[in-house]
Amino acid sequence: PGPAARAELRVRVRLPGGQVTEESLQADSGSDCISLELRKADGALVTLTADFRQEVKIFRALILGELERGQSQFQALCFVTRLHRNEIIPSESMAKLRQKNPKTVRQAEEVRGLEHLSMDVAVNFSKGGQLSSHIHNVCAEAKEAIYTREEDVKFWLEKGVDGSMFEVLPQTSDLPDLQRCKLCVDRWKPCICSYSLSIEWYPCMLKYCKSRDAAGKVSSYKCGIRSCQKGYTFDFYVPQKQLCLWDEET
Repeated sequence: PGPAARAELRVRVRLPGGQVTEESLQADSGSDCISLELRKADGALVTLTADFRQEVKIFRALILGELERGQSQFQALCFVTRLHRNEIIPSESMAKLRQKNPKTVRQAEEVRGLEHLSMDVAVNFSKGGQLSSHIHNVCAEAKEAIYTREEDVKFWLEKGVDGSMFEVLPQTSDLPDLQRCKLCVDRWKPCICSYSLSIEWYPCMLKYCKSRDAAGKVSSYKCGIRSCQKGYTFDFYVPQKQLCLWDEET
């Protein structure tokens, strides 16, 4: 591999409500990771970090608090899941992306299905660096709110990650009266919170074209990317509904 490339790309994308926002995509082929950041229509800042080396992806949401309801200025959540091969283009390909028309508002070519994830395990922030070094930077504001799921934990444990950083959260089976937060009346009761986010535009696949040389030999070369949009809904336990005020029946 050549020298490590770091690159940033800014892409204008349309949100579901029609507003246009700017998405920032950064790639670092040296540490083999990429990150995307965009602001949702409600003002929340969403970041996706893909750590290819550790096969980990980290979603972080900085949600604006409702000061008049006694909340802090913002609330941070981190969701850590397994990064699968071919979910997103490699970091060195991302670092090479250039934008011809920066003013164009882009729409993803492919809408990938909504993924609904039950985040039933908490990750200890101070030990999380062993899972991915990016957890310390990305989830610093979400120290008490880093979630993953049991099936991903099993995969990482097989890779030799220290299991003491994980703690299984209470489930509905342990607490029969555990409700979804939006149905829960008492603000101080534990409940299952739900948070949804969408990555509006990301390079999900490389496109290959074929060429023939003078002798007629066919070879293929990378000739672009395919863009995708994907939504996620995360369900997770909170010790009190006050930590989940966005998840209310409107």
